[in-house]
Amino acid sequence: MKLVLDSPSIDRAVTRMAHEILEKNKGTQDLCLMGIQTRGVILAQRLKTQIQRIAKVEVPTGILDINLYRDDLTRVAEQPVIHKTEINFDLANKIVVLVDDVLYTGRTIRAALDALTDFGRPKRIEVAILIDRGHRELPIRADFVGKNIPTNEDEIVHVRFTETDGKEEVTVDQK
Repeated sequence: MKLVLDSPSIDRAVTRMAHEILEKNKGTQDLCLMGIQTRGVILAQRLKTQIQRIAKVEVPTGILDINLYRDDLTRVAEQPVIHKTEINFDLANKIVVLVDDVLYTGRTIRAALDALTDFGRPKRIEVAILIDRGHRELPIRADFVGKNIPTNEDEIVHVRFTETDGKEEVTVDQK
């Protein structure tokens, strides 16, 4: 197991990403965050907190479950666990920042794009990722990246947050 980010490093990456989101979008006008279940939701909440601290404005934040939109649903699990989607604001003409923990093949983001269109038509969609590990199968890229990690396909990236895992770290392990 190789430690890639510890707790302070994760905090610094989130703070930097929040600044980059604000800079690229010239503030918070029409901005909203959409966390992809499960760890993307935690990361979105952390970005929301940092953006609020920096810009003194609370940005709307939603929760998106993409399981029913996955193209590999039958391979993931016989009985996939469906979580709730919570979007308590109109997506029309919003700049939606999709937030997830790891970008790998791009299939999760593709599913999230499909899911979002069921809830409205945003002005623009951007992607914020804590870890970009490469190996894309689809032409998808992140607009905001906490850390790029070159990996082999036989490695697994584990993002652990206190809220779900009781500790704060990003590691790379062999399969």
